[in-house]
Amino acid sequence: MHSLISASPISSLFEPYASHTALPSSPAPFSLRFCGLRREVLQLSQPKYRVVSGSLKKTGNYVTAASSGSNGSPLKSFDYDLVIIGAGVGGHGAALHAVEKGLKTAIIEGDVIGGTCVNRGCVPSKALLAVSGRMRELQDEHHMKALGIQVSGAGYNRQAVADHASNLASKIRNNLTNSLTALGVDILTGFGSILGPQKVKYGKDNVITAKDIIIATGSVPFVPKGIEVDGKTVVTSDHALKLEFVPEWIAIVGSGYIGLEFSDVYTALGSEVTFIEALDQLMPGFDPEIGKLAQRVLINPRKIDYHTGVFASKITPAKNGKPVIIELIDAKTKEQKETLEIDAALIATGRAPFTKGLGLENINVETQRGFVPVDERMRVIDAKGNLVPHLYCIGDANGKLMLAHAASAQGISVVEQVSGKDHVLNHLSVPAACFTHPEISMVGLTEPQAKEKAKKEKFKISVAKTSFKANTKALAENEGEGLAKLIYRPDTGEILGVHILGLHAADLIHEASNAMALGMRIQDLKFAVHAHPTLSEVLDELFKSAQVNVEERKPVAV
Repeated sequence: MHSLISASPISSLFEPYASHTALPSSPAPFSLRFCGLRREVLQLSQPKYRVVSGSLKKTGNYVTAASSGSNGSPLKSFDYDLVIIGAGVGGHGAALHAVEKGLKTAIIEGDVIGGTCVNRGCVPSKALLAVSGRMRELQDEHHMKALGIQVSGAGYNRQAVADHASNLASKIRNNLTNSLTALGVDILTGFGSILGPQKVKYGKDNVITAKDIIIATGSVPFVPKGIEVDGKTVVTSDHALKLEFVPEWIAIVGSGYIGLEFSDVYTALGSEVTFIEALDQLMPGFDPEIGKLAQRVLINPRKIDYHTGVFASKITPAKNGKPVIIELIDAKTKEQKETLEIDAALIATGRAPFTKGLGLENINVETQRGFVPVDERMRVIDAKGNLVPHLYCIGDANGKLMLAHAASAQGISVVEQVSGKDHVLNHLSVPAACFTHPEISMVGLTEPQAKEKAKKEKFKISVAKTSFKANTKALAENEGEGLAKLIYRPDTGEILGVHILGLHAADLIHEASNAMALGMRIQDLKFAVHAHPTLSEVLDELFKSAQVNVEERKPVAV
């Protein structure tokens, strides 16, 4: 990948498709992003803006804005201050921040508001995982008895589970739409494309102008060559989230985040799972120590087997009474290994950027492996290496970090820039999580990445660890299986990476990620106070156990 759009070190956590299943000649975009919805979407507080309904007046083929109020007023020479192509989590976050900055804003969506995250990704998947977590707990007789609880015959209704996921997606989608409307953001329906500098077309023949434009078109499931998807027995995550049936035996192609989360769902609902992974180990993007623990906790005790070091060179859906057929070849020699006959297959090989048809050729921009090239400020770069004025690209479409909340953060960063304040997002401080039971989370570098950086820049690193077995709250929940790991510089106290596997790891990681974003050092964090007994004390003990060779800041008595 071009150096200007190369992923930051955390991007290796979201493995290329080729590392899972695709043959070496196949493109290698990154894997599924995760949700970062703004507070307004969940309607946790009323926005501090006057509610104004936006309207449009059409003159010929040009649409001009007629709304006013909290959405600002555009410069006289443009219809809008800002137009965003794509109303996913990234576009939504950018739009809300633009309104806060007083920019007249429009957002274009050719599908449904909410994009992948809300409709076909992190939101419905969390609904399924909520069910799998409760089923797993109720089915664990030893765990229940240890708490003094007697439970018998836990079961589920497949359609009711599917409805729970669908209803949640609908609710969040409606809330997101309402939040945009309430703030006066104009929602323009139709596929958006760029006609030229500061000019966008949407729908059949509608044309608008904007001082600045953000591309936020997201991604779609990637299916490697040789795999036939029928949406019934061979599916992508888009289909699997509908939970139209629960197979007795399902193969999951790819052992990254998507595959791991679905294995948690399927095994809790009674399926047997077989992982197919191209690399020599499962979960290759995790910190190796966390990966080993995850395999011991999330794979080995469950009805899961796996094939590593192999490609799924061909997958044929079930038809005419025959099962799904998967042909495996050696990832290195390409020799035929074996053939599996199973009930279903989930292609969990990540996602590809959705950038075709955007009209990028009209501004001399060439995608690289489908990604729109950008610099560290999300400014789009043309084929000659020059910045395209007033054009930005955020989220999955630029490939820097395929996480929904990263897209939102990038969008907010862009709005800061177009509002006159320079801002560069530190991608190393963006956390990620896998919502298995127990959860996995991380921020920053893995230990091998930190060692490589230390060798190159000539400094030493240290590692601190703490176990959930030493945490009172975790023991009270009878959930002592877990580990937190801190990678840092002992000479400065800089946090290089934090990795957690354990109860509510996805929530715990934010203390570390925010500390990294704010530039806080371990010697300062040692004085932070945590309520007792809470899981947050896992991080408290982790920071206190780190040995830094700098003078610690003295606490201030009040």
